[in-house]
Amino acid sequence: MKIIHCQNLWFSYDGLTDVLKDINIKIRDGEFLGLMGENGAGKTTLVKLINGLLKSSRGEIFVNTKNVITLSVAELAHIIGFVFQNSDHQIFSRTVEEEVGFILKNFGYEEPEIKDQVQKILNDFNLEQYKDQSPFLLSGGERKKVALASILCAEPEILIFDEPTIGQDANEKRKLMKLLHELNKNGVTIIIITHDIEFTAEYIPRCMLLSKGVIIADGPTKYLLANENILREASLIEPQLAQLGDLLQFRNEVLTLEEIKNKILEFIQR
Repeated sequence: MKIIHCQNLWFSYDGLTDVLKDINIKIRDGEFLGLMGENGAGKTTLVKLINGLLKSSRGEIFVNTKNVITLSVAELAHIIGFVFQNSDHQIFSRTVEEEVGFILKNFGYEEPEIKDQVQKILNDFNLEQYKDQSPFLLSGGERKKVALASILCAEPEILIFDEPTIGQDANEKRKLMKLLHELNKNGVTIIIITHDIEFTAEYIPRCMLLSKGVIIADGPTKYLLANENILREASLIEPQLAQLGDLLQFRNEVLTLEEIKNKILEFIQR
């Protein structure tokens, strides 16, 4: 089932220069997708159109078969959760507990229901120990987790996460991906906007590449990120493990640490 469908989508901020040009995409229920491209390629603009923060110049967007122009931003917020690149821009409350429940209060939930859901989310995200603290006293990685927890408290069907790995070390990235893959297994459709090509290569199965407002490639990450011509057009650099694979004559065969480890073991055992 298609959960997001964009048809002949165009967008311009000033009415003169097209930021997005004839976008046609289908994202199915339960997919895990990476959206990549250089700065200014149109990635964030595209997702702002999908979640109703911007209106298209031409074309149509359907979410759950409904045209987004028929839905208010509030209605779309029940379906689509959006975590900003700078999570500080969406944190408003005095404590972590209040912040996690903030969206439910805005949606008009009753206090007992808010309390139960917030407690569940605090436990799921290992944030119980911080519940009475100010979110702004936490590390950048923990603040990102608070912003994500707040969005997921409303149980959206679709999660859009803008640059989730910025400011996070390798261990924090692994923890984040474990959490996101668990959400995805439970049916949440996930779209990640990222410049982190190593992260995408390791964790994200489908990739969409934008360049100058045009989708230049869409398909399995394993193949797209091993294609030097496509990466060059998108102004991206081949993942380091793919480069190592090329040097070891495993061209287009390895993209993740597990894959290169298995290839080396195969070579040794010959």
